[in-house]
Amino acid sequence: MPPARQARHMFLDRITIFVKGGDGGDGCMSFRHEYKVPRGGPNGGDGGNGGNVIVLAEENVDSLAPLSGHKHWRATSGQAGQGSNWTGRQGEDIVITVPPGTIVRDTEGSVIRDLTRHGDSVVVAAGGKGGHGNSFFKSATNRAPREFETGRPGEERWITLELKVIADVGLIGKPNAGKSTLLSRISRAHPEIADYPFTTKYPNLGMVNAAEEVSFVVADIPGLIEGAHAGMGLGHEFLKHVERTRVLVHLIEPEPLDQSDPLENYRQIRKELEAYDPSLIDRPEIVVVSKAELPGAGELAAQLEHELAHPVILISAVTGKGLPALIAAIWRELVALKETGTAPQR
Repeated sequence: MPPARQARHMFLDRITIFVKGGDGGDGCMSFRHEYKVPRGGPNGGDGGNGGNVIVLAEENVDSLAPLSGHKHWRATSGQAGQGSNWTGRQGEDIVITVPPGTIVRDTEGSVIRDLTRHGDSVVVAAGGKGGHGNSFFKSATNRAPREFETGRPGEERWITLELKVIADVGLIGKPNAGKSTLLSRISRAHPEIADYPFTTKYPNLGMVNAAEEVSFVVADIPGLIEGAHAGMGLGHEFLKHVERTRVLVHLIEPEPLDQSDPLENYRQIRKELEAYDPSLIDRPEIVVVSKAELPGAGELAAQLEHELAHPVILISAVTGKGLPALIAAIWRELVALKETGTAPQR
């Protein structure tokens, strides 16, 4: 398998890892030893704090796959204090980079932080505090303290990182409806395309340039089947990525390979969305009949318009028919969401 293809199959959207903050350094017990000063005072420095383990969202990261071979993350410990009131060196933080849209959970499933934007971060394992040296304990009544503190251990725990792709637009539909081909035509993405169902095993993202300085991100969501909301066909794995999209583009092919009814396919996908998350039904939807070059495409578009009582866009990713109209319709919906402030949480 060519290296590029191999990398494409390394998409990962959930991983459990162990994180541990660095231990704090021990405080030092020390006394001054100076010529002609028989009773040198305490000069033991404090230990350095341990480093933190931080999870950081970065735009140039698109999968959790790089973490698959690194399940244990430990920050460095603080160094022990020294004489002459020298504080030990702080432990270095360790940063785990993840894609925006990553949810950080504890072992109980509770959300620690939802990292939705570039630059969002959270400390998942704090470093331990360094211990005090004996200088800290000097007082008027205790001029030569022999006590000091050991550093505190850093936090440690298992966490789960779950990625829900963030995109402006989600392409949904039955397997082989033409989503991947459409994405390849309107963006610079190069999804795997073939004449069999379930070509897409994970979401592909593409940036669409609608006009000068006007662009949006489109996600090609893997094909949904009946029972997806209950986990059939990895339904939960696919549907969770729909949650973060602002506008849905629903593709219906006029002549499905399985000889199913295109109208019924449309209704079935809507039912799956509603069963998984009722709020998805209220998400702005643009209905598209794909593969306009096929004989039954026009008739199907007319039937859908009659049933839905709103326009249906007829496109062909092969000939380019309807693509400018589709891009314009998507942009209008995105602008309307921004103006009304009704966009879903991302």
